[in-house]
Amino acid sequence: MPEVLFVCVHNAGRSQMAAGLLHKLAGDSVTVRSAGSEPAEHLNPRVVEAMKEIGVDISAELPKPLTGNMVKAADVVITMGCGDACPIYPGKRYEDWELEDPAGKDLETVRRIRDDIQGRVRTLVAELTR
Repeated sequence: MPEVLFVCVHNAGRSQMAAGLLHKLAGDSVTVRSAGSEPAEHLNPRVVEAMKEIGVDISAELPKPLTGNMVKAADVVITMGCGDACPIYPGKRYEDWELEDPAGKDLETVRRIRDDIQGRVRTLVAELTR
Protein backbone atom coordinates (compact mmCIF):
# COMPACT_ATOMS: atom_id res chain seq x y z
CA MET A 1 0.00 0.00 0.00
CA PRO A 2 1.53 3.35 -0.98
CA GLU A 3 2.09 5.99 1.71
CA VAL A 4 1.70 9.69 0.91
CA LEU A 5 2.96 12.54 3.08
CA PHE A 6 1.66 16.07 2.55
CA VAL A 7 3.85 18.82 4.00
CA CYS A 8 3.23 22.55 4.39
CA VAL A 9 4.54 25.12 6.84
CA HIS A 10 1.84 25.13 9.52
CA ASN A 11 -0.03 21.88 8.78
CA ALA A 12 -3.19 23.88 9.42
CA GLY A 13 -4.55 24.32 5.90
CA ARG A 14 -3.21 23.02 2.57
CA SER A 15 -1.66 19.76 3.76
CA GLN A 16 -4.68 18.98 5.96
CA MET A 17 -7.06 19.58 3.05
CA ALA A 18 -4.98 17.36 0.77
CA ALA A 19 -4.79 14.58 3.36
CA GLY A 20 -8.55 14.70 3.98
CA LEU A 21 -9.31 14.62 0.28
CA LEU A 22 -6.91 11.77 -0.44
CA HIS A 23 -8.38 9.74 2.39
CA LYS A 24 -11.90 10.39 1.07
CA LEU A 25 -11.03 9.54 -2.55
CA ALA A 26 -8.64 6.62 -2.00
CA GLY A 27 -10.04 5.17 1.21
CA ASP A 28 -7.91 2.44 2.72
CA SER A 29 -5.92 1.82 -0.48
CA VAL A 30 -3.41 4.55 0.48
CA THR A 31 -1.83 5.49 3.81
CA VAL A 32 -2.13 9.26 4.24
CA ARG A 33 -0.13 11.52 6.55
CA SER A 34 0.39 15.25 6.84
CA ALA A 35 2.84 17.42 8.76
CA GLY A 36 4.25 20.92 9.02
CA SER A 37 7.75 22.36 9.21
CA GLU A 38 6.46 24.88 11.78
CA PRO A 39 3.12 23.46 13.00
CA ALA A 40 0.40 25.84 14.14
CA GLU A 41 -1.57 25.35 17.36
CA HIS A 42 -4.82 24.46 15.56
CA LEU A 43 -6.38 24.11 12.14
CA ASN A 44 -7.53 27.14 10.18
CA PRO A 45 -11.29 27.35 10.94
CA ARG A 46 -12.10 28.45 7.37
CA VAL A 47 -10.30 25.38 6.06
CA VAL A 48 -12.39 23.15 8.35
CA GLU A 49 -15.57 24.90 7.16
CA ALA A 50 -14.66 24.64 3.46
CA MET A 51 -13.92 20.94 3.83
CA LYS A 52 -17.20 20.26 5.67
CA GLU A 53 -19.01 21.82 2.70
CA ILE A 54 -17.82 18.91 0.54
CA GLY A 55 -18.40 16.22 3.14
CA VAL A 56 -14.87 15.94 4.57
CA ASP A 57 -14.65 16.48 8.32
CA ILE A 58 -11.10 17.34 9.41
CA SER A 59 -12.16 19.12 12.60
CA ALA A 60 -10.57 16.49 14.86
CA GLU A 61 -7.17 16.78 13.16
CA LEU A 62 -4.24 18.54 14.82
CA PRO A 63 -1.15 20.11 13.23
CA LYS A 64 1.80 17.73 13.50
CA PRO A 65 5.54 18.40 13.31
CA LEU A 66 7.45 17.03 10.35
CA THR A 67 10.00 14.34 11.22
CA GLY A 68 12.64 12.59 9.18
CA ASN A 69 10.97 9.27 9.98
CA MET A 70 7.74 10.47 8.37
CA VAL A 71 9.62 11.27 5.17
CA LYS A 72 11.52 7.96 5.28
CA ALA A 73 8.25 6.02 5.60
CA ALA A 74 6.55 7.80 2.70
CA ASP A 75 6.61 6.66 -0.92
CA VAL A 76 5.37 10.04 -2.14
CA VAL A 77 6.18 13.36 -0.45
CA ILE A 78 4.16 16.36 -1.60
CA THR A 79 5.34 19.74 -0.37
CA MET A 80 3.26 22.91 -0.41
CA GLY A 81 5.40 25.93 0.28
CA CYS A 82 7.67 24.53 2.99
CA GLY A 83 10.83 25.40 1.06
CA ASP A 84 13.97 23.56 2.15
CA ALA A 85 12.47 22.39 5.47
CA CYS A 86 11.61 18.96 4.08
CA PRO A 87 14.49 16.48 4.25
CA ILE A 88 15.34 14.74 0.98
CA TYR A 89 15.87 10.98 0.91
CA PRO A 90 16.93 9.03 -2.19
CA GLY A 91 14.33 6.80 -3.80
CA LYS A 92 11.33 8.91 -2.78
CA ARG A 93 8.96 10.57 -5.21
CA TYR A 94 8.79 14.29 -4.48
CA GLU A 95 6.34 16.82 -5.86
CA ASP A 96 6.00 20.48 -4.99
CA TRP A 97 2.49 21.83 -5.38
CA GLU A 98 2.55 25.61 -5.63
CA LEU A 99 -0.59 26.62 -3.79
CA GLU A 100 -1.72 29.82 -2.14
CA ASP A 101 -1.62 29.70 1.66
CA PRO A 102 -5.18 29.88 3.05
CA ALA A 103 -4.00 31.58 6.28
CA GLY A 104 -5.89 34.83 6.77
CA LYS A 105 -7.92 34.38 3.58
CA ASP A 106 -11.70 34.69 3.22
CA LEU A 107 -13.89 31.61 2.75
CA GLU A 108 -14.24 32.13 -1.00
CA THR A 109 -10.45 32.08 -1.45
CA VAL A 110 -10.16 28.99 0.77
CA ARG A 111 -12.78 27.25 -1.38
CA ARG A 112 -10.76 28.04 -4.51
CA ILE A 113 -7.60 26.62 -2.90
CA ARG A 114 -9.56 23.53 -1.78
CA ASP A 115 -10.89 22.96 -5.29
CA ASP A 116 -7.38 23.29 -6.76
CA ILE A 117 -6.08 20.74 -4.25
CA GLN A 118 -9.01 18.42 -5.00
CA GLY A 119 -8.12 18.36 -8.70
CA ARG A 120 -4.48 17.55 -7.91
CA VAL A 121 -5.49 14.82 -5.45
CA ARG A 122 -7.77 13.21 -8.05
CA THR A 123 -4.80 13.03 -10.43
CA LEU A 124 -2.62 11.57 -7.67
CA VAL A 125 -5.24 8.90 -6.85
CA ALA A 126 -5.40 7.90 -10.51
CA GLU A 127 -1.59 7.53 -10.60
CA LEU A 128 -1.37 5.58 -7.34
CA THR A 129 -4.18 3.16 -8.09
CA ARG A 130 -3.16 2.16 -11.62
